Amino acid sequence: QVQLMESGGGAVQPGGSLRLSCVSSKRIEGGHCMGWFRQVPGKGRVGIAVIDDDDWSTYADSVEDRFTVSQDNSKNTLYLQMNNLGPDDTGVYYCGAASLAPGRLRSMVDLSKRCPLVSRWYDNWGQGTQVSVSD
Repeated sequence: QVQLMESGGGAVQPGGSLRLSCVSSKRIEGGHCMGWFRQVPGKGRVGIAVIDDDDWSTYADSVEDRFTVSQDNSKNTLYLQMNNLGPDDTGVYYCGAASLAPGRLRSMVDLSKRCPLVSRWYDNWGQGTQVSVSD
């Protein structure tokens, strides 16, 4: 288990930008999938962008070409650069992480070459950071 702490949320106008950060308490041994998930009231966590330790990334269609996920493994930090934000981007953004030690997730990633955007595969979560986009 690792502790994750997000930061960087805030209130912006449509068209604005934000950069979220997620610091992990330690490196996940055996490789990892890490990513960003958005949750709005009454709904589950929706995958926005995920990345593995080889820097292969996957994005939700709604954020392709606007958001960029990246990581600095030397700092155990995950980032999400969000540009051209719109009201539909509003929500609490959670950082999630999962180990790629041998198991079901490892087998799936080996086949698909991509980390999943589905939140149930991730078992380490931060406390979330609010992003609000409005005029």
